[in-house]
Amino acid sequence: MVGSERPIVIVGASLGGAKAAEALRGAGYRGGIVLIGEEHERPYERPPLSKGYLLGKEGREKIYVHPPQWYAEHDVTLRLGTAVVAIDPAARTVTLADDGEIAYHKLLLTTGSVPRRLPVPGADQDGVLYLRRVEDSDRIKAALHPGARIAVVGAGWIGLEVAAAARTAGAEVTVLEAMELPLLRVLGREVAQVFADLHRAHGVDLRFGVQVAELTGADGTVSGVRLGDGSAVAADAVVVGIGISPATALAQAAGLEVDNGIRTDRHLRTSDPHVYAAGDVANAYHPLFERHLRVEHWANALNQPQTAARALLGQPDAVYDRVPYFFSDQYDLGLEYLGYAEPGGYDRVVFRGDPATREFIAFWLSGDRVLAGMNVNVWDVTDPIRELIVSRRPVDPDRLADPKVPLAQV
Repeated sequence: MVGSERPIVIVGASLGGAKAAEALRGAGYRGGIVLIGEEHERPYERPPLSKGYLLGKEGREKIYVHPPQWYAEHDVTLRLGTAVVAIDPAARTVTLADDGEIAYHKLLLTTGSVPRRLPVPGADQDGVLYLRRVEDSDRIKAALHPGARIAVVGAGWIGLEVAAAARTAGAEVTVLEAMELPLLRVLGREVAQVFADLHRAHGVDLRFGVQVAELTGADGTVSGVRLGDGSAVAADAVVVGIGISPATALAQAAGLEVDNGIRTDRHLRTSDPHVYAAGDVANAYHPLFERHLRVEHWANALNQPQTAARALLGQPDAVYDRVPYFFSDQYDLGLEYLGYAEPGGYDRVVFRGDPATREFIAFWLSGDRVLAGMNVNVWDVTDPIRELIVSRRPVDPDRLADPKVPLAQV
């Protein structure tokens, strides 16, 4: 088959892959769509795995992107439990692990990311847990019960959300972090301290500036963590959350440009004009920030596929320029973050409200321009925060900090 007779193939039956298939059909595309995923589960959303689903507040049926019949009803061929092992850009084919081959008209890569592994002795024992897939969340959930001793390695978003779930379940929790504060690279010292105080207030043993030297155990099952200074932390389970890496092996082997993810233009097109990428794996050029960004959050997997679908169909105005967004829930603290403020890329943090009350908005500024904003237990403010970022208009920091001044009038 040639040309339009070939289907659009999507590698990665994730939220991004499923939303791309949905967007293609919504745009009126009537050609073939093949959605391929390694997992045996149909596409699902990942935020519940460290939030509502892990806490037992949401049932399994709530995590799925579409009901099971959706794919057949929309003529989407869903290939689950199927690994793609190679891409041939010249022939425009993908090779499957079972030696099958599928020719494509256009290809979209939504391969996501993989958890970084802890490179210390003993890390391959039973009871050493990572969180990426639904079965990972099931294993962690089974370990969270009253009196259980849980060690969390890494105080990033995943580590802190797991720690909150564990404490809510009545477990004893120790968080081990190499930096001086949680989320230090993401939020900076001023805001990171809020999360240190939050978790200490809920009984978490936070240990900063530590290095994990070894995971101890007996008979192949983990029993604790030995730190670089020789001290030990007893643990019935160790949850590792030290970041993720984009799943670029397929793209790199195919000769696509790879640099902290699959590098794309603002249309999400890779260095091959027939191949596109979206979600965690895409390092996409962002016209607002005038640089490439790889955003490891749910909103990109949700929204980028809409742009990718339009670009796959040849629409020249398909540009991904949405402001990065993510959210987190920990205990009684909920937050939303908009924008992008890299370490060393901002001059000051302005607070609207008192961080000690855990009800405030934080703004990251470069000069008199807002780069990012985070609302904590303050709601219905994302639109004005987004407008401050997108407009790039100068702001008065004193008015920005004053809750009496509406954000639209800062």
